[in-house]
Amino acid sequence: MRKTSFAGAITVITGAGSGIGRAAAELAAARGASLVLTDIQGDLLGEVAARLGDAVLHHEALDVTDAEAVLAFAERTHAAVGGSVDIVMNVAGISTWGRIQDLELQHWQRTVDVDLMGPIHVMHAFTPAMIDAGRGGHIVNVSSAAGLFGLPLHAPYSAAKFGLRGVNEVLRFDLAAHDIGVTLVCPGAVATPLVGTVNIVGVDRDDPQVSKLVGHFEKHAVTPEVAAEKMLRAVEKGRHMAFTSNDIRFGWYGQRYVPFGYSVVMHVMNRMARKALRPGQAAGAVSPATTKAR
Repeated sequence: MRKTSFAGAITVITGAGSGIGRAAAELAAARGASLVLTDIQGDLLGEVAARLGDAVLHHEALDVTDAEAVLAFAERTHAAVGGSVDIVMNVAGISTWGRIQDLELQHWQRTVDVDLMGPIHVMHAFTPAMIDAGRGGHIVNVSSAAGLFGLPLHAPYSAAKFGLRGVNEVLRFDLAAHDIGVTLVCPGAVATPLVGTVNIVGVDRDDPQVSKLVGHFEKHAVTPEVAAEKMLRAVEKGRHMAFTSNDIRFGWYGQRYVPFGYSVVMHVMNRMARKALRPGQAAGAVSPATTKAR
């Protein structure tokens, strides 16, 4: 697959206001990229753009679930840069967890809208111009460990992330004919704002057992900078899949080559998750404001 350099590359990054998206913007700028940034949180986005200065060609706040807004953003970007972009990195996302009996359709819909349709809107808006320009390029989609494994309580999140993985798998072959590389990033635990905003439906986050599980997650989390560095290196090395930590890499191989062991681990994890649940609590509401960078 194509190896893509960030030096001089016009690079679009969603979710650039915080977390992995912000770290990716900083690292890409240090490599000589010219940036086009977006995030739903305009204040955080403005801070990042101000810090990176002349490396940012264009930035604006928007919700990636709004297809028309994304198309307008792409039009303004193409006008600002005088043509097509070279790299598109879909980082923005939310996470919703819960048992199926606690989840309501709004939880499924919002998660799929942000985590699957959001990247699709961005690719739809930017990829055709990349093809027409004939310069090649690269598309990066951030999936998750939940796009690889049957993690407990992750059904809405996995619906979106497995879907994004499928889209990515198709495009990496389709777009090879146009010299456009396509990379899927599968982070495990990453210490980003998403950890504090994940909507766990039917679960009391103040429960000691829940706090213990969150603490265990955070203990094994890598920094956004580590995750972003591995993402950028995967683009530079032409890898179609990138892991941000070895536990997810080993889990991926274990699932493929030791399926019995994978099944045992998933059953154990589900038993742990059930102990943390408090049945009967009302499902939490999903707010558009929770759409933020990983």
